[in-house]
Amino acid sequence: MNIGLLGHVDHGKTSLTRALTGKWTDTHSEELKRGISIRLGYADADIRYCPKCKEYTVSEKCEKCGGKPEVKRRVSFLDAPGHETLMTTVLSASSIMDGALLLISANEECPQPQTAEHLTVLNILGIKNIVVVQTKVDLVSKEQALEHYNKIKEFLKGSVAEGAPIIPVVANHGINVGEVARAIEESIPTPKRDKDSPPLLYISRSFDVNKPGVEVSTIKGGVVGGSLLRGTLKTGDKIEFLPGIEREGKGPKPISTEVTSLMCEGGALKEAHSGGLIAVGTTLDPSLTKGDSLAGCAVGTPGSLPPVLGELEISYSPIERTEFDNPPPKVGEPIVVSVQTSTTVGVVSAYKKGTVRIKLKKQVCVGKDSTVALSRRVGQRWRLCGWGKTR
Repeated sequence: MNIGLLGHVDHGKTSLTRALTGKWTDTHSEELKRGISIRLGYADADIRYCPKCKEYTVSEKCEKCGGKPEVKRRVSFLDAPGHETLMTTVLSASSIMDGALLLISANEECPQPQTAEHLTVLNILGIKNIVVVQTKVDLVSKEQALEHYNKIKEFLKGSVAEGAPIIPVVANHGINVGEVARAIEESIPTPKRDKDSPPLLYISRSFDVNKPGVEVSTIKGGVVGGSLLRGTLKTGDKIEFLPGIEREGKGPKPISTEVTSLMCEGGALKEAHSGGLIAVGTTLDPSLTKGDSLAGCAVGTPGSLPPVLGELEISYSPIERTEFDNPPPKVGEPIVVSVQTSTTVGVVSAYKKGTVRIKLKKQVCVGKDSTVALSRRVGQRWRLCGWGKTR
């Protein structure tokens, strides 16, 4: 299953990911330089339980008795960026989440702007399996932590996270990480999967895994990453990508390839089932997959994928915003559209109460009843303004 880590910038999402998985997910040079997450980070962890101590852990050895705890579940974590200018990245990540950890730092007032926006995203998508993590409690007094805890409970009232467990942690020192694992096990069940339908994967990352200067004879094909929403994939399967490769002035070109390998963080797979994060090796020229160039595409067996659309008709519901005016969409207004793992710009072509039509700059491959998040330009920034379902 996939669990997203959401919250305001610098509230400890990447640090908690490392505490849970042992992996620091900020690996891009710009992320290391600026000290913030920019791209989606991925890491897996095993939730373990020691029956002797009745304790949960993510370690192979029980911290109390030194015994070997039993594995309960494997979980894939998605570390989403917290900065407001990267909200579209958060929205693309949220489309493949089965649950979420909402991080709120104890040393800052609650809520911070992106804490509220990320909770709005969870409300929009109806993600109800949530664990709230109160981070950095070592930076405040016990009294301040308790006061902040009560503010969190007040903030969550009326949302999908009302009544969610709130776990105080110090991620950099591993304090209470086991209780986060316990809350995940008790509050975020693994959803039922559709294994019999044709496979459907939306690409959230795509890579060229070859190092500069590699011998031509050893070049590996392009790799894409994401989560199977349904069905299974096996090595040797024939697959297609829609909409495909963007061509300037000509629209996208669908591409077909073959699955040459399947990987998860634990190693190679013979077969991948829905749920969890996987990397799919292909026979594609790696220049086509480098730099996330295929992110947003749908992957599946030929003829089984949803339609490719250049215009979307969406049932529109505005989001109440207190920090800026949020009137209904206007014909001709530019809008950022986030659907599944695709983010593109469009122009409102028609609006009547409850329905908006948007002509897209870049085509998308989506079916009916897909959740769409819309952002409008406010000053120099794109801000979340509404949502709906495709018709």
